[in-house]
Amino acid sequence: MTGAEHQFIVVEGPIGVGKTSLARRLAESLSAQPVLEDAAQNPFLERFYRNPRAGALPAQLYFLFQRCQQLGALNQQDLFAQVRVADYLLEKDRLFARVTLDDAEFALYEQIYARLDVQAPKPDLVVYLQAPVDVLLERITRRGIGYEQYIERDYLVRLNEAYARFFHEFEAAPLLIVNAASIDPVNNPADYDELLAAIRRMKRGRLYYNPLRSRDPFSKRS
Repeated sequence: MTGAEHQFIVVEGPIGVGKTSLARRLAESLSAQPVLEDAAQNPFLERFYRNPRAGALPAQLYFLFQRCQQLGALNQQDLFAQVRVADYLLEKDRLFARVTLDDAEFALYEQIYARLDVQAPKPDLVVYLQAPVDVLLERITRRGIGYEQYIERDYLVRLNEAYARFFHEFEAAPLLIVNAASIDPVNNPADYDELLAAIRRMKRGRLYYNPLRSRDPFSKRS
């Protein structure tokens, strides 16, 4: 399978794992249209990281409306006219909401989510990047985005666990699960070429990709 045969690739994973940077590089390699969320435009995000209880609901609703508008517009186009690479699934919005909102807020969020009724385009490949919390924290510190420095370890722990549960049950598209803890596919050409080759080979089912230099870095489950 060539990369061009994937018409809609989604790169997912927790904050700091490198999904947006990888999505940009994949889009460039595949001559694809990048579909990227713009966290910096969310006026409630810094408030949320400083005081999660005070800022969770407005930050989450802003992201919900932003993502629905972007994916809704995308679905109106001919999806197969051009390869596209996104750095989020719409379903991740509910994942974040369940982690950040209390029960009453989440009930309100669910009502709003249901009324929006956005028919998001279905990816034909999802690349899920995994890394331990210590690695995520180190990368967040290194990239130096001001408001992200308020992110608490406990929040990342809960988020990482939520991602693991979500993708454990995920069956909506072929899934490539990548151990991203010790690689840098954006800045290291060897890491990127190896991962791109795995993406090109991915056809169906679920593939666990461990890019550590082992004899057999691939193990596959149907």
